[in-house]
Amino acid sequence: MSKKRGFGFWALILTSILLSLFLLVGQTFSLFNYEAAVAFGLQESVEEVTQVGIAFAKGFAFADTIAYIPLLLLGIIGLLKRTKWGIYALFASCAISVYWPLVHLYAIHVGKSVIILHPEKYVSFPITLSIIILYGLWGMWYLYKNQIEFIK
Repeated sequence: MSKKRGFGFWALILTSILLSLFLLVGQTFSLFNYEAAVAFGLQESVEEVTQVGIAFAKGFAFADTIAYIPLLLLGIIGLLKRTKWGIYALFASCAISVYWPLVHLYAIHVGKSVIILHPEKYVSFPITLSIIILYGLWGMWYLYKNQIEFIK
């Protein structure tokens, strides 16, 4: 089999790098200064999601920081080094990339009477979260289909 790294490989790596940066800035930063993350538009305010929503946002930010981001980074590094553990780590992070946006999309849907988002977020959230879901689904499929070619 060819060991050439094609367009799909680089699309997966670059998208994973962008998602890692997005998570570091939006999630990890909010653990240290949630109010600043809200001011930068990276998190929702208490007026939008209530104190309970803030608690869940901080919970997701913590989990992202200790599990999701490290899996993404290990996956990127491992895939670039052509290791089996890199495939497993990136596959796991792709699975998380399907799970959490689904949770948020459904929560926004069932909680629309208590979650009062700014109107533009009702448009941007479904688009952004759907793109992340598609990345996760495509990433899992791509890694499974090409796993033999990624390993030394």
